[in-house]
Amino acid sequence: MENAFTSFLSTLFLLHYVMASSAMTHTNITTDQLALFSLKSEISSDPFHYLDESWSSATSVCHWVGVTCGSRHQRVKSLNLFNMALTGTIPHNFGNLSFLVSLDLGSNNFYGNLPQEMAHLRRLKFLDLSFNSFSGDVPSLFGFLHQLQVLNLGNNSFTGSIPSSFSNISTLETLNLKFNSIEGQIPKVIGSLINLRKLILEEGISNLHNLNLLSIEYNQLTGSIPLTIFNISRIKFIAFTSNSLPGNLSNDLCNGLPILKGIYLSLSKLHGHVPTSLPNCSELQKLSLSYNEFDGPIHSEIGRLPNLQDLALRSNHFTGIIPQEIGNLVNLVKLGMERNQITGSVPISIHNISSLQFLNLWGNNLKGSLPREIGNLTKMQFLYLNSNMFTGEVPKEIRNLMELRILDLNSNSFSGSLAMEIFSISRLKKVCLGDNNLVGSIPHSISNCSKLTLLDLSHNKLTGLIPNSLGYLTHLQYLVLGANRLTSDSSFSFLTSLTNCRKITTLYLDLNPLDCMLLVSIGNFSTSLLKFYAQSCKINGQIPNEVGNLNSLLTLDISENNLVGPIPTSIGNLTNLQRLGSIYFGQNQLSGSLPNCLWNVTLLREIHLRSNNLNSNIPTSIGNLKDLVVLDLSSNNMGGSLPTEIGNLKVAIQMDMSMNQFSNGIPREIGGLQNLQKLSLRYNKLQGSIPDSMSNMIGLEFLDVAHNNITGIIPKSLEKLQNLKYFNVSINKLYGEIPSGGPFKNLSSQFFIYNEALCGSSRFNVPSCPTSSKHKSNGKIC
Repeated sequence: MENAFTSFLSTLFLLHYVMASSAMTHTNITTDQLALFSLKSEISSDPFHYLDESWSSATSVCHWVGVTCGSRHQRVKSLNLFNMALTGTIPHNFGNLSFLVSLDLGSNNFYGNLPQEMAHLRRLKFLDLSFNSFSGDVPSLFGFLHQLQVLNLGNNSFTGSIPSSFSNISTLETLNLKFNSIEGQIPKVIGSLINLRKLILEEGISNLHNLNLLSIEYNQLTGSIPLTIFNISRIKFIAFTSNSLPGNLSNDLCNGLPILKGIYLSLSKLHGHVPTSLPNCSELQKLSLSYNEFDGPIHSEIGRLPNLQDLALRSNHFTGIIPQEIGNLVNLVKLGMERNQITGSVPISIHNISSLQFLNLWGNNLKGSLPREIGNLTKMQFLYLNSNMFTGEVPKEIRNLMELRILDLNSNSFSGSLAMEIFSISRLKKVCLGDNNLVGSIPHSISNCSKLTLLDLSHNKLTGLIPNSLGYLTHLQYLVLGANRLTSDSSFSFLTSLTNCRKITTLYLDLNPLDCMLLVSIGNFSTSLLKFYAQSCKINGQIPNEVGNLNSLLTLDISENNLVGPIPTSIGNLTNLQRLGSIYFGQNQLSGSLPNCLWNVTLLREIHLRSNNLNSNIPTSIGNLKDLVVLDLSSNNMGGSLPTEIGNLKVAIQMDMSMNQFSNGIPREIGGLQNLQKLSLRYNKLQGSIPDSMSNMIGLEFLDVAHNNITGIIPKSLEKLQNLKYFNVSINKLYGEIPSGGPFKNLSSQFFIYNEALCGSSRFNVPSCPTSSKHKSNGKIC
């Protein structure tokens, strides 16, 4: 009630303002020129110089770019600045363009609030301000533009609710407010707009008998969908995509909509069952109910929509089976039911929909084998059956799908050999067969798919040599072969062949017994290579210097192999490791010292070097790695002091330097690492005390300094570490009282064993601490 009264007062004020301004002085073309000059002065960017070169007092206003004058009054009638990349605001005296009939400022970078003076543009019929950055409440001034037929405010940053003054625009035919931040309910008086054809409003619209399109997409409107819209017999399209309209759809949804062609209700928080009255919308071509909370079965009545072309039911809670009647949708082009809880098998009838081009059923509980009839879908371009429970072999008839671009069968239980028939489909761009039970080798005929950009065969039981014919896939960007039983010849020739794939960005070879050396040919990969994974591949020999040629690399994982020798200094050439990159060299037999250039890759995010034979110190230049998140140097022979510069690694969350030969003390600067969650320094030769500054490490969950020579007391200030769950100081030379507050309440006694003279609570299995005499009182005051 209060909001309605406030809206009434603002409208009354604006009406008074407009009437008071109606007694303006006589205006002419000079008035228009000054208004446009004022607009030009508010434009801060005109990159293509549309206005700089044209809007000049040296030429008539009527000859300026974007300006059209009326033949009768020689006043500015139309201003069209559409898509000129202009940036600026609208000046107050813009309202002096009182003869303006059409204004198009769409697709620019105008911003700020609209001036109230625009209410003077009372001849305006067409107004397009879409695709800008205008802000503030939706202006009530538009309610005074009584001749307005088209009002397009879409794709801006308007807020607030729809002003009731809009009901005054009786001539309005199109109203577009999508992609703003409009909220609240729509005033019922909007129902007086009897000429509307395209609408982006919500309720009170039962009187709009001429309406043929209702769109309320991509706003923040609330409430339920008004039932009255389902009585507008001329309506063809209803669109409420991306709002907050919880509730059920009425079972009478289609009883009064004989010519309805499209229902768009995705992302609207709807729930309940899909109405069984849908067949009454016999002309329906598109039904989009995705990303809601619908449940229950998909009714067989869905098969009684003979004109349906697009059925989108993805990301709901549908259960039960796909009804056989779906095969009656002979005009269906797109069918999306992914991410539901649908069970059973794919009905044979679906393979009779010869028009089907897009089928997406991923993320359900479908099972059974794919029938041979899949070969009937000769127009199919996109087939997603991944993340289900399909079994059996991939049918050979799949070769009939010669229009297929994407085939995704990942994460099922398909078995048998890798169907060579798949690779006879020359238009394929993406093939995903990973995470199945496929056996046999990769066929050389794979080279027929010359347009492939992605090939995923990972997590199967494939054997044999990786074929050199992969090198013919010159458009390949992602090759994922990990977790199979694939091998390579001794010269790693398939890797050399892949250097012909100049667009490749990601290469997964991990968990295959390649059993070969990483040859210099790796340096011939295109600079497009961003990620190289060869973990646990039985690769031996040294890391070739040529690895430094891969200067676009973001991630290099060659951990858990049999690599020997030093880390090459050419690693410093991998400048793109500075773009949030990572190196994984752990669990090899690498020796020598860490190259100094490594510490100059200043934006490096992760370093994994555990379980090698590295023997250098950590240099002070480690402080350069200010974006380092993970540092793992554990299980090496590194020694020397921990540098104080380690305190510069402010974003680090994990550090593991255990099982080395580090000596001297824990630097107090380590206390500045407030984001650190895990710190392990166990099995070293550290001395000195636990720094009191560690109490500032508020993110710490795991701290292990066991098996060192640390002395002194456990700082009581560590009780502040509320996130601490693991704290191991066993086998050191600590003494004094074990703190008992904060996280220490739940720690095991095993974390404190074999120290010099710890005392405290009996639950730690240590002696009680002696009570100091100075704390005793005899009741006398000295």
